[in-house]
Amino acid sequence: MKAILTVVGNDKVGIIAKVSVKLAEMNINILDISQTIMQNIFTMIMLVDTDKSSYKIEEISGQLEEIAKEMGVEIRLQHEGIFNSMHRI
Repeated sequence: MKAILTVVGNDKVGIIAKVSVKLAEMNINILDISQTIMQNIFTMIMLVDTDKSSYKIEEISGQLEEIAKEMGVEIRLQHEGIFNSMHRI
């Protein structure tokens, strides 16, 4: 399944590294990534593929929530179809 992962919060060292390492540990491939910093606010959007992962979406979200708490950011994971439907103009 393809999913959209978003990360938003105050910028600090290691956000991309921690998220990327955790995804790799769960055998989740990053297909595309965009990130920027706007006045010290870090924003990142990733398109990921979970097809080869043995983890369920709820388990993935739980693992990412641990990173979110540790780093003081907000991380959300949504099925690509749901994300697209919510953001259609």
